[in-house]
Amino acid sequence: MDLDRELAGLLGHRGVVLNPSRERAIEDAVDRKEALVAPNGALATWSRPESTGRSPKDTVSVRRPSSEKDIDWDSPNNLPITEETFDLLFEDAVSVLRAKKRLYVTERALGADPHYALIARTITDRALTALFTDNMFRPIPAGAEKGIFGDRAFTILALPNDKLDPVRYAGRLRVDPGTGKTTTMAIAIDFDRRIGIVYGSAYCGSVKKLMFSVMNYLLPGVGVLPLHCSANEGKRGDSALLLGLSGTGKTTLSADPTRALLGDDEHGWSDDGVWNFENGCFAKLIGLDASKEPEIYHAVFHDDDWRRHGTIVENAMAYPNGAFDLDDDRLTPNSRASFPLTYLGNIKPSACSGHPSTVLFLTADANGVLPPIARLSKEQAMLWFLMGYTSKLAGTETGIVEPKSTFSRFFGEPFMPRNPDVYARMLGEKLDRHGTKVFLVNTGWSGGPYGVGKRMDITLTRTMVRAALEGALDKVAYDEDRTFHVEIPQTCPGVPSGVLRPRDTWKDKAAFDERSAKLASEFASHFQKAYGKKGIDAAVARQCPGM
Repeated sequence: MDLDRELAGLLGHRGVVLNPSRERAIEDAVDRKEALVAPNGALATWSRPESTGRSPKDTVSVRRPSSEKDIDWDSPNNLPITEETFDLLFEDAVSVLRAKKRLYVTERALGADPHYALIARTITDRALTALFTDNMFRPIPAGAEKGIFGDRAFTILALPNDKLDPVRYAGRLRVDPGTGKTTTMAIAIDFDRRIGIVYGSAYCGSVKKLMFSVMNYLLPGVGVLPLHCSANEGKRGDSALLLGLSGTGKTTLSADPTRALLGDDEHGWSDDGVWNFENGCFAKLIGLDASKEPEIYHAVFHDDDWRRHGTIVENAMAYPNGAFDLDDDRLTPNSRASFPLTYLGNIKPSACSGHPSTVLFLTADANGVLPPIARLSKEQAMLWFLMGYTSKLAGTETGIVEPKSTFSRFFGEPFMPRNPDVYARMLGEKLDRHGTKVFLVNTGWSGGPYGVGKRMDITLTRTMVRAALEGALDKVAYDEDRTFHVEIPQTCPGVPSGVLRPRDTWKDKAAFDERSAKLASEFASHFQKAYGKKGIDAAVARQCPGM
């Protein structure tokens, strides 16, 4: 099949709306009943139950001899399909899109640095998806066509509300245990031919995360370390990176009114500094508190003419009068809002900065045994980067209903397809070269595990984060945590000392010791399984808890 010719045919479709204005995309989304207008002017939309989060088991990549050595196929998130299966998906997607009365084509980019920007062309029948790409992807920067990826755009075919024929894909895609039939959903990537397909997933994040996976694959090949992180910059020009999985506070903590935001989810660290991939934020809404997170709340719920607003509120509970209940998770705990970065009060428009002075690893530990903040050496940082420990919170993926301990390499395993030693080695080299400090920040539980203890107060976490970023923790003494191989500060300005040592917050010390030992054992078991044969440096491996 000539994929380029088929794509050209779609671009020549009689109903194509090429690069619709923001107002056109908003109006069409409302006219076509893809969304409702909320009282403040934002757009509210809801998806089917299977599309309230990502579907990792339906996210697949083409495996072929020319590139298979660069991808870690032992990772549970790198699920291979054949080129023939991808071509079937492509054929079906093109056929279905060709039959639509109207198509929307947006041409945007990922990467604020024009030398590394990747042009992303999205072809979809949904005005709301087009608006989402306008929110989340960047305008194409001047000079991108001369950049390292300027020779060819990446194309996404997005069919959120259409379903695959399970009979046609029997034996090619997974069997859905819920139906006993072959899945009707696929998020498929062909890295080599630079084509992605989102078929049957109406979760807006599927489009965004597909493109992040592509960038995370391409960039190490040109000497850039991609990071699943938010980033901001202080008044002295000092940049900081905050790495963490969904639900760990990455978006919340990076939206600091005293620091200019570069972006909230994905960045590249090149020889020239750090730069944002995207144009917007995709913030979790469950439990959003206007008093604790005023920047994000205002971005979503400020009043504006609905034809200009363009914030997409996805899967939040709403009542007949249009009021949202952000504490009601009956639809999903993964309600989201997509909005442009410009809706936040303090951003850096260029989305580029120098090399980071500080890196923060965020974890939401449901065991309640990790310190709220700890310093890491280079080898410890590489180890925690490899492990990417957190407790998976309900709703961020379909099927997750209770928090559980999980390890997601580089704090973004589903989107980091290359072999693990590549990303870890690049981090270590950059920490050495630029003297960057690294801290582990636990935004999870204290005083006991989930269900017994309480989650760390966000105001205390902010105080600790600011102390790390401003150098206040460079001047204090530290105690070694021999179980988890991290250094705990004895004091932190503005924080009660009893909060800093997790064992002191538990009434039952024996229970704490037992829980700590259990988590350390989980670390060791996962390391051996995931990295035992991956050539990880022995100095890094020695930092693994339980080993």
